[in-house]
Amino acid sequence: MVLIEHNLRFVTELDETNPTAIRLLNLEKEMQLAMLEGALRDLLVPVLKPTLDEFNAGSSWAVLRVAE
Repeated sequence: MVLIEHNLRFVTELDETNPTAIRLLNLEKEMQLAMLEGALRDLLVPVLKPTLDEFNAGSSWAVLRVAE
């Protein structure tokens, strides 16, 4: 099986006057990204999984999944 890794680009807009946003902005960029990507994964994967399962059930040439 050959894997093709692709990326969707998401952006997060922060209100720099909000105390929670300020705490996030004070972290290193790598930690900011890890936290935001983890939250997106936790929120979106459970919603997308049934749709991906349905798509993949009818496909004989490709399987679409969320990478770990």
